[in-house]
Amino acid sequence: MPFSSLFRLDLRRLIMLLAFLSGIATLSNTFYASYQVQREALIQNTLEANRVYATKLAASIEEYFEAVRQQLGYSAALLSEHFSDETLLRAELARLKLQTDSFNSVFAVDAQGTLLDIYPETLSQLRGIRATSQAAQTALSAKIPLISEPYQGASGYLLIAISSPVWTREKRYLGYISGTLYLEQPNMLSRLLGEHYYRDGSYLYVAGSDSRLIHHVDPKRIGERVPNNPVIKAVLQGETGSMQLINSQGVEMLAGYAPIPSSGWGVVAQRPLKAVMAELDSLMWAILYQSLPWAVVGLMTIYLFARLISQPLWQLARGARSLDAENAQDQIQQVKAWYFEAAQLKRAVLAGFSTLRQRIGVLTRDVLTDPLTGLYNRRGLRVTLDTWQLKQQGFAIIALDIDHFKQVNDTYGHDMGDQVLKYLATVMQECSRTADLACRNGGEEFLLLLSGAHLEDARQVAERLRLRMQLADIPHIDRSITVSLGVAEWYPNSGITVEHVLKMADQALYAAKQQGRNRVVTAAVDVEQANLG
Repeated sequence: MPFSSLFRLDLRRLIMLLAFLSGIATLSNTFYASYQVQREALIQNTLEANRVYATKLAASIEEYFEAVRQQLGYSAALLSEHFSDETLLRAELARLKLQTDSFNSVFAVDAQGTLLDIYPETLSQLRGIRATSQAAQTALSAKIPLISEPYQGASGYLLIAISSPVWTREKRYLGYISGTLYLEQPNMLSRLLGEHYYRDGSYLYVAGSDSRLIHHVDPKRIGERVPNNPVIKAVLQGETGSMQLINSQGVEMLAGYAPIPSSGWGVVAQRPLKAVMAELDSLMWAILYQSLPWAVVGLMTIYLFARLISQPLWQLARGARSLDAENAQDQIQQVKAWYFEAAQLKRAVLAGFSTLRQRIGVLTRDVLTDPLTGLYNRRGLRVTLDTWQLKQQGFAIIALDIDHFKQVNDTYGHDMGDQVLKYLATVMQECSRTADLACRNGGEEFLLLLSGAHLEDARQVAERLRLRMQLADIPHIDRSITVSLGVAEWYPNSGITVEHVLKMADQALYAAKQQGRNRVVTAAVDVEQANLG
């Protein structure tokens, strides 16, 4: 076989190998970078979701405790002049137990610690005994409404007691009435917590002030003390937040937590990191499977172009060996087409991975947008602000907030609250231009950035948006939904940072709230006049 044929064959193989390795390296690097971005986004979103969830549940439990304390307080006031009347006392205890089913049992203890009566009747054998538990002694000595730590009751159950003192009109202490919640038996509290069990590996638990588990998805762990868990330590110190940790069972968790102030307890909602990563793995495999056909097409194109590359390179080598020939310059001129072929090869590789990049673009947009409203989130806001600053592009800011949004959630439920948020997002997009940016800043707080707009223009847009919401007829909501808005402006070389302008818009929004809500306040004029006033 001629030497020239061997050289051409080896060169073609080398080019093909280099092209294939470059393509695989690019695919692997892009895939890995996408995986890392999505992994971090999923972890942060899960932590935030668990924090919000724990906060809402802690608020619900706090409301429940407030309701049962009111029930006990009402009964204590009712019995203040009839505490020694066995008939009335038994009837009131029965009413407390049966009317709302808030307690597993209800009992009354006199000032000397004697159990006067108890309901249900199945516990009647306990009447007349001395209440010697730590919870009873604390209630007798403190003489104030209390929620006890878990203890083993005379009934044999692990329980907590919620008590209210009984005083006469002459301020004489008679004892207390108490409702108990058996931690290992069904009751209102267990139902409230049990309704929030996920099927994706997530679960929640409640820890008492002594680090003892009051509620857990595994009933066997109720009553167990977990003193070295960093999440429990944080929530029992009154902190609200989220944390990635390895729990007492050695499982890596993504936890959100919030305290219950009246009881000193803490709610923790958590999900195994492994379950979160399983979702990401499934997503990345799906992207890979959909991209493989295009990758195969791209690699085949690389193979064809590699074969074409060998011919002009061979012509270059032949021209180099015959520089003194008359047509040597023409041969080298032909080699110049090699650069065009190389560019074609590069485009073929890029075309082969265009589908993957589109997928990555979709994932990137998901990271930058709010999943509920489709508006940009804080990351998207930051990217846009950085871009506009680099371009020295002025803009106006409208900060807006739904008035009394908590009342909407409390009255109509969180699903209807979400519908209101999505409706407001739609109105914001309809009241803005393509070049503008609508952003959900968190909760019911939104921002609208108007590219190239001045303060008066933004104020008019804000007023139009406010009026649209005030007159909106949202299905299934029989009240007017209003918004308060703050307007500010940033322009290049103003000497004011974008962060300060954002704060000005927020202050204007706060001023709108202070002035009665459902109004527009501009940072440059209205806020200053309010401060002077």
